[in-house]
Amino acid sequence: MNNFDFYNPTRIAFGEGKIAALDTLVPADAKVLILFGGESARRTGTLGEVEAALGNRQVQLFGGIEPNPSFETLMEAVTIVQRDGIDYLLAVGGGSVIDGTKFVAAASVFDGDAWDILLKGGTNIHRALPFGSVLTLPATGSEMNKGAVVTRKSLQAKLPFHSEHVFPQFSVLDPTKSFTLPPRQVANGVVDAFVHIVEQYLTYPASAPVQDRFAEGLLQTLIDIGPQALSDPENYSVRADLMWVATLALNGLIGAGVPQDWATHMLGHELTALHGLDHAQTLAIVLPAMLTERKDAKHGKLVQYAQRVWSIHEGSESEQAEAAIEKTRAFFESLGVKTRLGDYQLAEEHIEPLIKSLEEHGMTALGEHNDVTPDVCRRVLHASL
Repeated sequence: MNNFDFYNPTRIAFGEGKIAALDTLVPADAKVLILFGGESARRTGTLGEVEAALGNRQVQLFGGIEPNPSFETLMEAVTIVQRDGIDYLLAVGGGSVIDGTKFVAAASVFDGDAWDILLKGGTNIHRALPFGSVLTLPATGSEMNKGAVVTRKSLQAKLPFHSEHVFPQFSVLDPTKSFTLPPRQVANGVVDAFVHIVEQYLTYPASAPVQDRFAEGLLQTLIDIGPQALSDPENYSVRADLMWVATLALNGLIGAGVPQDWATHMLGHELTALHGLDHAQTLAIVLPAMLTERKDAKHGKLVQYAQRVWSIHEGSESEQAEAAIEKTRAFFESLGVKTRLGDYQLAEEHIEPLIKSLEEHGMTALGEHNDVTPDVCRRVLHASL
């Protein structure tokens, strides 16, 4: 395992009823802007519970943040923050709302064109407004990390950014807030967390047995509880496990000191930007074909993944690796998340525009070896038809 610095300042308040802790987590004199997505936050009572917990603080609401948060919408929130002297942000929702809040936190105090934050991947962020989150959808891990992804609709560009300045100060994780989620969002959350782990684990052996076993345990937990989360939506234990696994999948710990991939995510972003697919849907399409395409480069870890995660021990190592990839595809399908471009009415004629967009965004040397070129991505997409 390589040398590393691990830093994560986010405080977690976990469990039923923890929204009440907002009264002590948010400064008493804060001027708060609550950011949320659709009306489900209000309809389910979560928004009202949050407002009640904030008591007499000055509070404004900003709704309408999309499932893939758009630069255009978020800049409307930035205008409100700057106009009204907001000094604290609170995200109430899933990863998209939290991602969007991270951008608003940075853009509201940014000197210059806020689009440059995304063009430079957040390296030019020097400060941000403080913020916290109330998580309602376990999936992205944004509640405990420093990363976000924002889409600029007018340019059909979906770009990530990272900064030490956009860690949430705290995140409230109440598993009961996920009980009313539609099955599609629950399934997407399982897939999203699963692929987050895979991107940090399924690379090449790096003498990191602690990180490997941690990642494998998280993957096995998702395999066990994923179907249960769909079949028994108000099972507190299952939803609590799912929420915690999704957080641990991308809070930086399992990726500390080990090589990471992320090629599947970068190609997936282009599918979302150009065709509006859910983020997890794109991951389920790309990952199996990406693993098959790069089977030789990932041989050692693929065999380990087959044996330890899927308990595949029969056949040659090559056969075990192939079986593990098929098990992965079957797992996604069992959750109702389709794994072929054709399942979303996408065909061969859609591939070249995706490759062109990938090149325009500088995504030409991806993966743990920087060898995932546009040609490799083209083959992956053809294999995903």
